[in-house]
Amino acid sequence: MDMSFLRMGEWWTKPEHFNAPLVFYLEEEQEEKIFNRQEDRYLHCMEEHSHTLIQLESWFTVTDHNHFTVVGPPKARQWLMGMIWLLEHRNVHYQARGYQMPQNTWSQTLTKENLAACLRV
Repeated sequence: MDMSFLRMGEWWTKPEHFNAPLVFYLEEEQEEKIFNRQEDRYLHCMEEHSHTLIQLESWFTVTDHNHFTVVGPPKARQWLMGMIWLLEHRNVHYQARGYQMPQNTWSQTLTKENLAACLRV
């Protein structure tokens, strides 16, 4: 597995990191738990530590979901996709694991171990 993006400070200079953006929808409650949107302090940390750019758009939907678009290195997008999958899982243990994942990125950069754990999901 190529982990060179973890050492790369300027991932945004690589055009291939903008191909096939990850697009997903989250309920406001999940969004609050992941990004702490009231203060917006964790969204920037998650972007910086996962080497991604996360764009949030509030959409008026019946289910009150918000629209997210993520660009960045493929492994980082895969990690975020795994986190969302866990958060939406019916199993409470998987959900708890999903809520733990963003907490790791609030204080530190994603590691090889973080990414490998996500791939095991």
